[in-house]
Amino acid sequence: MIRKLFNKIFKPRLTKSTRSNLESQPTETALSRTSNRSALNVKSNRKKTVDKHNNYRDSATVIPFKTHQIDRSLLSNAALKTIDGLQKAGFDAYIVGGAVRDLLLNRHPKDFDVATDATPEEINRVFRRSRIIGRRFRLVHVLFGDETIEVSTFRGHHETKGDAQTNESGRIIRDNIFGSLEEDATRRDFTINAMYYDPTSQEVLDFHHGFADIQTGVLRMIGKPETRYAEDPVRMLRAVRLSAKLGLTIEPATMSPIAKMADLLQDVPPSRLFDEMLKLFLSGHAVESVSVLRAQHLHHGLLPMLDVVLEQPMGERFVMLALENTDTRILSGKSANPSFLFATLLWHEVLTAWETYKTEAPPIPALHSAMNEVIATQAEKLAIHNRFTATMKEIWGMQPRFEQRTGKRPFALLTHPRYRAGYDFLLLRCESGEVHAELGEWWTAFANADAETKTSMLQTDTAPKKRRKKPRKKPSSNVGTS
Repeated sequence: MIRKLFNKIFKPRLTKSTRSNLESQPTETALSRTSNRSALNVKSNRKKTVDKHNNYRDSATVIPFKTHQIDRSLLSNAALKTIDGLQKAGFDAYIVGGAVRDLLLNRHPKDFDVATDATPEEINRVFRRSRIIGRRFRLVHVLFGDETIEVSTFRGHHETKGDAQTNESGRIIRDNIFGSLEEDATRRDFTINAMYYDPTSQEVLDFHHGFADIQTGVLRMIGKPETRYAEDPVRMLRAVRLSAKLGLTIEPATMSPIAKMADLLQDVPPSRLFDEMLKLFLSGHAVESVSVLRAQHLHHGLLPMLDVVLEQPMGERFVMLALENTDTRILSGKSANPSFLFATLLWHEVLTAWETYKTEAPPIPALHSAMNEVIATQAEKLAIHNRFTATMKEIWGMQPRFEQRTGKRPFALLTHPRYRAGYDFLLLRCESGEVHAELGEWWTAFANADAETKTSMLQTDTAPKKRRKKPRKKPSSNVGTS
């Protein structure tokens, strides 16, 4: 009663405008109702997700941890954070593709891809550090420090009406069609790449018996191989690379259409071909891959005239030595230089063109003309990046300089920033029999010798010296005075 009296005396009267303002604001009860309503929406969304998940479980083989034994220590923290963020927002999210395949093989995945039912815009809203990329199919890159996780929305069938397009041969040009998890699994290329791992439940969803194929060592295409190769001809190269890298046998039905459909690779953008060929040659199993490429006639046209080079004893020996050295470096955990590798693959084309140009120009200008011609020819089919072609030209350009062992030239060559790559290239040429082994032995000894020994190793310059022209005297001008 005293409180009511004090409120009556001291509480200011509300004007009409103040009262209307207060009435327009939600009361505590109203706010609680709103929060309860949003909470119900979240629960409703989660219920829908659970329902969808149960449907997926009905159509997929659910492989529990007890069976698959995936080592969680091999998982990326960034991938786990991405999965956790999407699931907390009410979406389905799984590690998918090659990462699951490698985890089941107890390999450390090179990268982690995530698939979800969230659209690119929804993914972008969940993660502050993310960006939408891609035109053929929109993806989201989620950034965690130096690591990038690629997140894709479940794909639908590309024949569904919407933002999809194919060309006359059936190759998919544009494919922004979203669908369900089951449709997404059907859209993937091989059965071993169509498994979905949920780190939260530690279960693997397998829609196409990929787990069984991994256990039996079989690489099998999902769907009709002819149709899938027409949709994306690069899958033929991918089949070769994965079978060599993982030691899998390509299923006969998956293998048989490759040789007759190889020409479809001519229609693939050069940049995509380059990326796939780079993966193939740097897989650590390049020698096996090239053998399968040759057997299926897939190498023809990818690197111009590579098939001709491989039919020449010296050319084949040189290329195979380069690939063996690259495989050895990759399998021992060392890095390999793509520039060096492609320089070896195209070197015999440069030699052929060089011989032609030497009939028209001095040796060094002729070599530069040959290099430019080879690079331009291959660019039509395989777009080697400019940062690689510049180094390739430097490696090629050094080879004639290794034959100059007089005066200050050897000392200058040792200081070249690409000397080591050029020297390794020379040793390959020696080992294949292209040049005499003595040349490589001399440079090995010269590089490791002290200054005095280096000087004593120099050869006598027997080339006739060019007579320097004396500068012409300027005629004296007699300026007369008047």
